[in-house]
Amino acid sequence: MKKSLSLYLLIVSVLFTLFTYMYYSKQVKFEKERLETYKIKAKDSIFQLKTQVMEANYFSLEYNESAQNYLENYDVNKLIPIITESLLNYNDSKEGNEFTGQDKIGEQKFIINKIKVLNHRWIIAEYSDGTYWGEVLLQYFIEEDDSITFKILQTFIYPKN
Repeated sequence: MKKSLSLYLLIVSVLFTLFTYMYYSKQVKFEKERLETYKIKAKDSIFQLKTQVMEANYFSLEYNESAQNYLENYDVNKLIPIITESLLNYNDSKEGNEFTGQDKIGEQKFIINKIKVLNHRWIIAEYSDGTYWGEVLLQYFIEEDDSITFKILQTFIYPKN
């Protein structure tokens, strides 16, 4: 009886070990396949995101070689923050930023919140007073003394909902 019980236990333990081995080998294979699928999806997603970023930055001084060639005397990576800072400095005015093209409507003044330097000549900016908001297209010039002047080309304020 002891021998048969030992034999049964041996057979059960071998079967248990065999089933466990088969389960984990299939589990590892499944995980590898799933990982490969995720890698492919991730590469596709990264490619799509890169494409979207390139499309979004098509009108940007950082990626426009013709505009950079026009500004050959300047380092574009240093120039963009200077332009942005020069325009944002007008937000400190008591009446608001004069380059929004808007007079005060209520108690709050209009200030520029976001700026995108499109090329060697144009800027698009978003402005608001907390209630109303709009966009403005500006032209900028770099003077001989390296100061920057701005000119409003077009401005638009969205109606209040």
